[in-house]
Amino acid sequence: MKLLELADLDAELSRLDHRRRTLPESQEYEQAEARDAELRSELATLEAQQSDLTRDQSKAERDVDQVRSRIERDRARLDAGLVSSPKELENLQSEIASLERRQSDLEEVVLEVMERLEEVSRRRTSVAGEQATLTGQRDEIGARRDSALAEIGEESGKAADRRAGIAAEIPEDLLGLYDRLRAQHTVGAAVLNRGRCEGCHLSLNTVDLSRIRAAPPDEVIRCEECRRILVRADEMRS
Repeated sequence: MKLLELADLDAELSRLDHRRRTLPESQEYEQAEARDAELRSELATLEAQQSDLTRDQSKAERDVDQVRSRIERDRARLDAGLVSSPKELENLQSEIASLERRQSDLEEVVLEVMERLEEVSRRRTSVAGEQATLTGQRDEIGARRDSALAEIGEESGKAADRRAGIAAEIPEDLLGLYDRLRAQHTVGAAVLNRGRCEGCHLSLNTVDLSRIRAAPPDEVIRCEECRRILVRADEMRS
């Protein structure tokens, strides 16, 4: 009977729709996209850190150069014998010692910044490499996904065309009832085989079976349990 052909096609369309919604390649692609977003965010953070550290290094190196210049200038005064007062000599020597400590501290800052900058640069290179690899993987996954979706779309299109052809041969009122039942129960029609509804898999009682046997062939019969349209097995053989 046409209703069962329609039900089979609807079941096929539902399977194809479920396959489309649960396609493994789509899930893989979403995971790759999420990881790519994480990597891009980390790269932006690392680039900002690298810029800040480069600026900090330049400032620290300028500070070292300034202190070194002052030390060289003070030493030049000492070496040239320009300081004759013992008090002034003591103060100058004290200043040089203080500047040398300051220079040492600043050089430690420079080394620390350089180490941090090297670490950030190393991490940035690693993340950029991972992102490049991921981009290739994502493109490959996307190609597989698109191919699978195209195949599903083609199969769905053919099934939908067949369904439209069969639906056109079914009376409008019966088709409307079938569609309403399908919206409620997923399957709108089922076979009545040996006294059992193949939709809900329950056996009908003797009274219902007697009523169904006595009904005209063109009467719409429904299961008393699940309310689906029943297609009698003898109708399928006729």
